[in-house]
Amino acid sequence: MNTLLVVDAANVVGSVPDGWWRDRRGAAERLRDRLAGYAAAGSPALFAEAPEVVLVVEGKARGVAPVPGVRVEEASGSGDDEIVELVAGREPGRRCVVVTADRELRERVTALGAEVTGPSAVNP
Repeated sequence: MNTLLVVDAANVVGSVPDGWWRDRRGAAERLRDRLAGYAAAGSPALFAEAPEVVLVVEGKARGVAPVPGVRVEEASGSGDDEIVELVAGREPGRRCVVVTADRELRERVTALGAEVTGPSAVNP
């Protein structure tokens, strides 16, 4: 069973001051495209095999289409709540890694057995 990689798009995009605030959806699409590489090949630093990648978007980043290897989940409310639901709903025993720097979210998902890594793991 491959690892579930859940990415907090708002937090990861917001960690790099590259003008993302002018085009939140475009920034989320660029992140999605980078994540497609993880889905295809994995990352020696994080995964022995290619993970299942889920990008969680919210607010003005909604409308990002999925691409092969990257599922996009649009949060109807809080992106953090959507991420917690994904972690809680995974198959028992399945490894889950959440990418975020949000302290409260980190606490919520680690309480559910997920691992957490920061945005630098997926940012260039």
